[in-house]
Amino acid sequence: MNKIITIFTIILLILVIPSVSAQEINIAEKANQKSVEVEIDDEGNIHVKHIVRSSNSPKQVELIDGEVLNLIITNEEGEEKTFTTIGNNNSVMIFPSGSDSIIEYNLKDVLLLKDNLWTWDFLYLETTNFIIPEELDLVFVNSKPVYFNDQKGISCHGCQMVLEYAFNEPKNIIDVNWEDKEFFVEMRTFTNIENFEFNQSTKEIRFNVNESNQFITTIIPLELLWGPYVVFLDDKKIQFQDYKNNGTHVWINMKPDTVGEISIIGTSVVPEFPIIAPLAIGFLMMMVPLIRKFNLR
Repeated sequence: MNKIITIFTIILLILVIPSVSAQEINIAEKANQKSVEVEIDDEGNIHVKHIVRSSNSPKQVELIDGEVLNLIITNEEGEEKTFTTIGNNNSVMIFPSGSDSIIEYNLKDVLLLKDNLWTWDFLYLETTNFIIPEELDLVFVNSKPVYFNDQKGISCHGCQMVLEYAFNEPKNIIDVNWEDKEFFVEMRTFTNIENFEFNQSTKEIRFNVNESNQFITTIIPLELLWGPYVVFLDDKKIQFQDYKNNGTHVWINMKPDTVGEISIIGTSVVPEFPIIAPLAIGFLMMMVPLIRKFNLR
């Protein structure tokens, strides 16, 4: 009987609270969530899944902002559970349960296509795991590149971020020849790259861009141009990210805010010895005293 009275009281409260303040309604204690998962497919469809721990009292779960469709709550056995939505599907009330609750729904109209990038200005103050379409190997989080190897997702803690990604980003392979050696520099960007030039004397790669606010990822063989690096737009130093150094190549990413000439300047070009040579030389230098000591005996 007490459970019935509790449920009736909660429903009555929901009915009498003005809808204009629905965004700020807090009727029950915040639920303890095991996980929040956001899955994005290659067509931009978004599916959200919350797993909420069991509780012997009503709990409130905030939903991720957006147009919520196909909302359903089940238990661990897949049986549908009774729940109440609060406001305009801003949150849900889960009634007492001896098992975990699984909340699932789709989100509509949160991804926007901007400057060739799908963009989501995301805010949800719970740890959220994002599953990314398999064909993507690179996304941008707050303009910083995140490169995927085998993993196909990212985790965001207390999550406030701008997520950006693009499908079918053009990839241009530029053949650089130097002293009878052939090197391949890859350019990944939607802007046109013009007047690409490698200058050995100044230890730099130069090229022109004719569009602003476009991500440009340049994949450079370390044998061709070794870091640390500095990047200029015309005569002005600009921010960039160098990452994903796999021992043979480095990924350098930037987003120029105007058109102009980009210069990527390194510290050395085309090492006289292979990259592994310094390690071998260092090892030999360490071994020499041991060899001498052995010979003295």
